[in-house]
Amino acid sequence: MYPVDLHMHTVASTHAYSTLHDYIAIARQKGIALFAITDHGPEMADAPHPWHFINMRIWPRMVDGIGILRGIEANIRNTAGEIDCDERMRGSLDLIIAGFHEPVFPPSDAATHTAAMIATLASGQVHIISHPGNPKYPIDIRAVAQAAAKHHVALEINNSSFTHSRKGSEQNCRAVAEAVRDAGGWIALGSDSHTAFTLGDFGECRKILDAVGFPEERILNVTPRRLLDFLEFRGMAPITEFASL
Repeated sequence: MYPVDLHMHTVASTHAYSTLHDYIAIARQKGIALFAITDHGPEMADAPHPWHFINMRIWPRMVDGIGILRGIEANIRNTAGEIDCDERMRGSLDLIIAGFHEPVFPPSDAATHTAAMIATLASGQVHIISHPGNPKYPIDIRAVAQAAAKHHVALEINNSSFTHSRKGSEQNCRAVAEAVRDAGGWIALGSDSHTAFTLGDFGECRKILDAVGFPEERILNVTPRRLLDFLEFRGMAPITEFASL
């Protein structure tokens, strides 16, 4: 459906089941041109050590014509918008996603969740907020969408939220898509794959976007170049090896 997937986990997050090599093979089969590995930040119980993220600098940029982004799904830690991704880790990463996860930030109330998410958006450290439609973490969706647009952070529509995790997200995700549309912000699509077989699966996301008439020109996954331009605008140095994407 789209040639870019921005959210997936490997065996480095031990509740997932595929390797980097597995994802490359499936990307080749499915026509995925660029993907980001985003294992969980180190404060999750089964997450990799910070050295895992620092050492991503040894990864090849391109394998069999497929671009690989070095990423993390960090955890929002508190209402100050702090995440579990320090400066050394950030130095090796291309893409930083952040979101709420119960072991790190137990669900509270909408005001607390909204304050934490807006502080994270304003921090300048995050490119995408993961699964903001999670019903366990109610937020002021309009306020978050406006802050995301202001700070040039994308809000994610997460395909796994409709199939495996965070059941009951549909209404919130539709509201997120509507609010981002109205605020002029960006949507990022993530399969949130925990096995390579679901790489690039955005069918449920597409239903939400169609339902609200979300403009294609504000979806980061439409082309690799669009996503890379977004990251470069946010301060990522151009990556020579991706020039052909």
